[in-house]
Amino acid sequence: MQKIEDWSARDIAARVARRELTAEAVARALVERTQALDPAILAWQHFDAEQVMAQAKALDGAGAQGPLAGVPVAVKDLIDTADMPTTYGSPIYAGHRPAVDAAVVASLREAGGVVMGKTVTTEFATFKPGVTRNPRATAESPRTPGGSSSGSAAAVACGMVPLAFGTQTAASIVRPAAYCGVVGYKPTFGLLPMAGIKSLSPTLDTAGVFARTVDDAAFFVSTLSRMELATGPVKGWRVGICHTPHWDLASDDARRALQLAARHFDKLGARVVEAVVPGAWAGLAQAQMDIMGFEAWAAFAPERNSHASLFSPAFAEVLASGAAVSGGRLAEAHALAIHARGEIENLLQQVDVLIAPSATGEAPQGLDATGNPIFSRMWSLLGVPCVHVPTGVGGQGMPVGVTVIGPRWRDAKALSASLALEAAVRG
Repeated sequence: MQKIEDWSARDIAARVARRELTAEAVARALVERTQALDPAILAWQHFDAEQVMAQAKALDGAGAQGPLAGVPVAVKDLIDTADMPTTYGSPIYAGHRPAVDAAVVASLREAGGVVMGKTVTTEFATFKPGVTRNPRATAESPRTPGGSSSGSAAAVACGMVPLAFGTQTAASIVRPAAYCGVVGYKPTFGLLPMAGIKSLSPTLDTAGVFARTVDDAAFFVSTLSRMELATGPVKGWRVGICHTPHWDLASDDARRALQLAARHFDKLGARVVEAVVPGAWAGLAQAQMDIMGFEAWAAFAPERNSHASLFSPAFAEVLASGAAVSGGRLAEAHALAIHARGEIENLLQQVDVLIAPSATGEAPQGLDATGNPIFSRMWSLLGVPCVHVPTGVGGQGMPVGVTVIGPRWRDAKALSASLALEAAVRG
């Protein structure tokens, strides 16, 4: 018989709502798993078992209503919580207590969910790693879980929670999902509200989720956004293989993962074609870096003026790079992005979805860096919905997979293709 902690979020919510199961029983099972596993993983910035149990008991006492009734969810420590510290991965905000929840957290609670705790993030969602270890690697040979949503991806990967919040400005959902072997869903830019989430780059920052299955990711975001994300069959669809301008950086493992996904779609009855992107798209990664850096320099003016000595060298370098971006260079980056958004809309009228590499390969060894974000930068800049789907393991036994990309505001297309691919891989 399947243990509670291995049930899907959709199943937990349905059983709690039907009074077949209490929120307290769910919370206790996941608290026990967390207490057993986290000393080796270090996914949590803040975890208080008594606080978790108190939330669950209060839900049961009130009747445990809502579409997410009793579902425990991890919250990235970039996202404000009124009843838990929010440090943004920086000593500047040690012990910081926001006055109110972020909008996505408030919506989670309103839907009956339980905030399990705060997961480790890199410093201000950039490059300085936290302490979290990839749960798919051995203790003797640790590997990065990716970043910046490192703790969220790791917590889902080892079953401490069925769902977790992440954010992505460059690759902070897709890459940790790829390295940890879970589903990572970055919705269309703007689908989930960013209110109460520490901003790095307002024109790029996107809230998203981690889950063990595509269905749970769709269920979670559909509940929070009130957007219908119904999935359907993909037979007869056109699936474009997009190698991106950075194909030379893809390892053999990443290349095989993309080829395997293409074969699965072919067997599913989709028409698989090469999707050739315009040559100018080679500049999208640099445009994303320029916009992110310029906006970060502006966004962190308060911290620069009062606590710059507490920045890590990695974050100081991000800000210095942003300070070097001129107004003219910024305008060119935005002009390229605007033009490319029109081009991808045209491309996604010729094919239903694209598939592309999620990362350069398996999670790198060591904990001093979070891996190369190159394969997600362009999709973040274009604002399109992206779903990382695990497809297997690479040569060293670590997870690999692909990104499924859909048209903006048609997230259900990306999710439908992802669900079909996931089923083919598992089947």
